[in-house]
Amino acid sequence: MSIIVLGTVALDSVKTPFGRRKELLGGSAAHFSMAARLFTKVNLIAIVGSDFPKKHIVFLRSKGINLSSLVTDSGKTFRWEGEYKGDLNSALTLNTELGVLSVFKPQVSEEQRKIENIFLANVDPDIQEHLLRKMHSPKLVGLDSMNYWINTKRKELIKLLKLIDIYVANDQEARDLSGETNLIKAARRLSSFGPKMVLIKKGEHGVLFYSRSLHASSGPVFSLPAYPVEKVIDPTGAGDTFAGGFMGYLAKSGKINSSAIKKALAYGTVAASFNVEDFGLYRTSKLVPQDLERRLIKFKSCFSF
Repeated sequence: MSIIVLGTVALDSVKTPFGRRKELLGGSAAHFSMAARLFTKVNLIAIVGSDFPKKHIVFLRSKGINLSSLVTDSGKTFRWEGEYKGDLNSALTLNTELGVLSVFKPQVSEEQRKIENIFLANVDPDIQEHLLRKMHSPKLVGLDSMNYWINTKRKELIKLLKLIDIYVANDQEARDLSGETNLIKAARRLSSFGPKMVLIKKGEHGVLFYSRSLHASSGPVFSLPAYPVEKVIDPTGAGDTFAGGFMGYLAKSGKINSSAIKKALAYGTVAASFNVEDFGLYRTSKLVPQDLERRLIKFKSCFSF
């Protein structure tokens, strides 16, 4: 089974206590794809400007990612600049240039419209809905967003939640959109907006999963800790990498049950742990499936009691 990811392909400039990097290949769709490719065929839907380095397109294709719906338009590529301090849990955004993203209307081929697994990574909710309406018969649709869209397009985002299966948010986004402080209550409230499943990313504290549709002995809530990483270099894209591992495994398995969801959460957690160990896509781009399997074994041993 293949998967479509709609999101951003960006040029990121990042500063952390471990150094500074300028105009790295990044963006929600790029980070998602690096993890999802380890499980299934990835079709990337995004836009870049005429200034986008050709070497990055060659690189993405070399990883087996289908770029037939990657649009190049005149103008500048989406750019983000951020800095991490202290515990590196959150980034301070220094500058954002939307560039050609502000005029993006996703285009997909007739063949891609038949793909049943879809992930709408962080981008304008109107763009997300535009793509979703083009798809013929989605089987599993995941959605990510961010505080900017929660604050500026709350109505559009909530409307879109009625059309999806899994909503992915970090803990602060979940609280902001739901109006609830407690994350279990926040997940339940978010689920009432439409999605059957809610996945709340908690950074170094792991992930909380809530479902009102899956029947499991553990009940509607399942929680996993984060994989213990000794040295976090750059957390940029960790959430998108998590989503790529999570959705990629589900697309490969073709199953949406309690067991598959739990294993997908574990794969997403392990994929994200690699992402933070270096800048940009450097670490995840070198991964092969066996790397995930080896770390998954260690992950199980850490939390088995």
